[in-house]
Amino acid sequence: MFALRAKAPRDSLLKIFNSLTRKKKVFTPINKQEVSLYCCGPTVYWYAHIGNFRTYIFEDLLRRTLEINGFKVKHVLNITDVGHLTSDADTGEDKIEVGARRENKTVWEIAEHYTQTFFEDAEKLNIQKPTIICKATDHITDMIKLIQRLEKNGYTYTIDDGVYFNTSKLKDYGKLIGMNFKRLNETLKAGTRVEFNPQKVNITDFGLWRFSPKDRKRLMEWNSPWGDGFPGWHIECSAMSIKYLGETFDLHCGGIDHPPIHHTNEIAQSEAATGKKFVNYWLHGAFLTFGSKKKMAKSQGDILTVQNLIERGFDPLAYRYLCLTAHYRSQLEFTWENLQAAQNALYTLREHMRRLSENLERKGKKTLKVKEYVKNFFKAVNDDLNMPKILTLVWKLVRNEMEMNNREKYELLLAFDKILAIDIAREVTTDHLPLKIEELIHKRERARKNQDWKTADELRDEIKKHGYLLEDTSEGIRWRKI
Repeated sequence: MFALRAKAPRDSLLKIFNSLTRKKKVFTPINKQEVSLYCCGPTVYWYAHIGNFRTYIFEDLLRRTLEINGFKVKHVLNITDVGHLTSDADTGEDKIEVGARRENKTVWEIAEHYTQTFFEDAEKLNIQKPTIICKATDHITDMIKLIQRLEKNGYTYTIDDGVYFNTSKLKDYGKLIGMNFKRLNETLKAGTRVEFNPQKVNITDFGLWRFSPKDRKRLMEWNSPWGDGFPGWHIECSAMSIKYLGETFDLHCGGIDHPPIHHTNEIAQSEAATGKKFVNYWLHGAFLTFGSKKKMAKSQGDILTVQNLIERGFDPLAYRYLCLTAHYRSQLEFTWENLQAAQNALYTLREHMRRLSENLERKGKKTLKVKEYVKNFFKAVNDDLNMPKILTLVWKLVRNEMEMNNREKYELLLAFDKILAIDIAREVTTDHLPLKIEELIHKRERARKNQDWKTADELRDEIKKHGYLLEDTSEGIRWRKI
């Protein structure tokens, strides 16, 4: 197979768009031996929806792109199992406690169940597991130590409900979104954050450590130098990323909703504590939209999960294919029609691979066309992960019958799938049908010959329930495993 792990051509160095500088530049890691990557993970109080997973797919594409360029990647993903309040403006209840009350379970059961579900869904979408998975509740001591550093440096103050970060002490607060401290506070006072604690010095100040309520005991709380309580949401990511990747690291990713508050506050507290630049490159994925709705939100109680797609008869990787059709920084509209089109395209690709596999020539010398495709592949993928261009290249290769022999085409498509990860060779299999399925297919064929279409349809549905799809072609029946 053609190796795409070799060094990229000199004129195709990896370029990425940095949200901090608002420019696209060649990626230069701190350590050439290992790239450090931190991704904001799920808050595990409910299912991750497909809008969430669009971000995780983009982050997986970034990691695969780094690896195919020859970098080793240390990928850290956090699990928020405490501290994320129902309002990002530092108000409301802890989402984990809300989930526990909703399902009449313990907070630990809720966190464990939805953590497991998240990774099961991620696997169905071919999202690689991170190098390190870190739970917030396992790192309370690290968070307390980081807050103590901030306290020593003069960035904190204490009010009735907790210890807060004083954003006015940091000259460049808000730089990630191109706003200074004064302008950002004025904008928020105009209505962006409506729930404002009057004891806070500045509207942009945020909680580092929240005190437990005096009238009731929280389900999750810890001792600290300031009193019993729990960490703020923002301090969790700073403490865990610094612990595993260092005080300055390469890449930090998340959704486009993160820069105004969460990532802005991460930068502030991290740089105030260490006196160093926190992250060199910030990457953010755009929303998945749903017609008139701007985005899917768990708070609205109306979400689509990976399991919902499966129940509607879709291959989860059809959704991954759909995500590839738009650049990660562009909004992508979800409709069932778009998803069906993506599934049709995916199945067509797999059928093309199956047919190629049945007629592979002996491996010969790579043609100039192969080298041209590899060059164009790197040019597209290294242009800030331009997956739509990669798909265009794939379909050009599929449709042009004269450019190269079947083996070259087959192996080149397999190599491209190292990035796409949509299992285009899934139908290329030596698996045998189970005897029970063969018997059902034979019964269906007899029903079709007798023009008993009702029975034939019923048998087709029964076969599907067992995990197999049938396709009636001019050459006979084809089957594929779901």
